[in-house]
Parts: sequence; C-alpha cells; structure tokens
Amino acid sequence: MGIEDKASNKAEDLGGKAKEAGGKLTNDEQLEREGKADQVKSEIKDVGEKVKDAGAKAKDAASDLVDKVKDSIKRD
Repeated sequence: MGIEDKASNKAEDLGGKAKEAGGKLTNDEQLEREGKADQVKSEIKDVGEKVKDAGAKAKDAASDLVDKVKDSIKRD
C-alpha cells in the first residue's frame, strides 16, 4: 500500500468521523449517514490495498520458488 493511498484513506476516514459527529451534534441524520458511508468506503479501500499487497507478495514468493527450482535443476 502506497503512502499516498494510506494518507488518502485516512483522510477520508477522519472526514467521515467528523461528518458523523457533526450529524449527531446537530441531529442531522443524513450527515451522520454520509459520515458512516465515508468511513466504510475508506475501510473498503484499505482492504483492497491489502489484498493487492498480498497478491504482490505471493507473486514474488512464487517467482523466488521458481528461481530456486531452476537453480536446483541446473546443479543436477
């Protein structure tokens, strides 16, 4: 996950928390729901970034394994 993505997601989460709190203070249910929705969007983006990172790590691990197998075959 890139630092910019993390910062953007965190900003969206904090903005959502502020909206939710503002909605609660002013009894504005719409603003409160928007704040909750912003927080959920931020969480979804975080999960997507983590999945992408895990995929990249798995790809790297598979590539390393292939290289080890190739090296083992060359030595035999």
